[in-house]
Amino acid sequence: MGRLGHWLIGVMAGGVLPSAVWAQERVPDWGWGMHPIWWMWGAWGIGMMLVMLAFWVLVIVGIVLGIRWLVGAGRASGPDRAVEILRERYARGEISREEFEARKRDLV
Repeated sequence: MGRLGHWLIGVMAGGVLPSAVWAQERVPDWGWGMHPIWWMWGAWGIGMMLVMLAFWVLVIVGIVLGIRWLVGAGRASGPDRAVEILRERYARGEISREEFEARKRDLV
C-alpha cells in the first residue's frame, strides 16, 4: 500500500469518525419526557394489542373448528342404537306392534 492508500484511509477515517462521534453525543429531544412511540400511538397501542390478540384467538378457534368439522364429516352416521334395540325386542315378541309403533314415534 502506497502513500495514496494511506492518504485515502486517513481521509475516510477523518470524515467518518467525527460524524460517528457527533451522532453518539446527540441527546434525543422528545419533549415533556414522552417517548415518541407513546406520542404517536398513545392508548391506541393497547387497543391494537387487544385487537391483535382477538384476531389470533379467532384464527386459532377457526382452525380447530375446521379440523373438527373435517374429521367429523368423514364419519358415517350409523343407525340409532335405541331403534335397533326396539326392533330386536319386537322381533323376539317382547312388545306388541302397537307398543313398538308408539315407542318408535317417541324415539324418531
